[in-house]
Amino acid sequence: MGRVIVITGAGVGLGRAVARACAADGDTLILLGRTHSKVQALADELGDGALAVECDVASADSVRAAFAAISAKHPKIDVLINNAAVYEPFTIEEATDEQLLTPILTNYAGPLYCCRAAIPMMERGGHIINVSSESVEHNFPMLSLYQSSKAALERFTASLAGELEPKGIRVTTFRAGPMYEEGKGSPWPPELQMRFGAACMEKGINLRERPISHVNSVAQLFRNAINTPADVQLNLIAVEGRRV
Repeated sequence: MGRVIVITGAGVGLGRAVARACAADGDTLILLGRTHSKVQALADELGDGALAVECDVASADSVRAAFAAISAKHPKIDVLINNAAVYEPFTIEEATDEQLLTPILTNYAGPLYCCRAAIPMMERGGHIINVSSESVEHNFPMLSLYQSSKAALERFTASLAGELEPKGIRVTTFRAGPMYEEGKGSPWPPELQMRFGAACMEKGINLRERPISHVNSVAQLFRNAINTPADVQLNLIAVEGRRV
């Protein structure tokens, strides 16, 4: 459809799946990621309509540089999908300074930086989608910073929607549940996985029995969302896994 779509955290997981889904519509994909080799590999896969840009959304300077590089080739952006996030279980008592700050900078400040940079490049009919988490509603143990950063993002998204309504730019929260992808394992060491699983069991949450969606299935919902007619507002899309 010829739109220019910017996706953060596009090198792996949901971001990569969304890029592949949107590429099927003939859109131009701008792929942002901290590791340039990952987003470049995806850009090579998608072909001439894709551009890989190295960007750490936790850094305002990195975001400014990335959007300057984007504007040099694509002065207008149609869709911004703030997908990049970090997800690590820990307790506040044991947390390092870095563990406390990283979710705030990446999961919350990152989308703010990207929205600030993208809005001047958007016109009426533009769409911003901020990716949140089911943990905003479900109180998982050891995820207080992750949950808080996503809850703050949801509140920001609602406020930004009102701010941008006069400009004709839609803003949507996409609250995602658990997803899986072939070949993608947990980034956490085994002992941390076991501790988190045990803490969840104590709260009555059996991670092994919870339904989980395939990342490609969820990606199709992003494609549907950005194809929604202009006279429809999507405030909140909430997706959970389902047993089939």
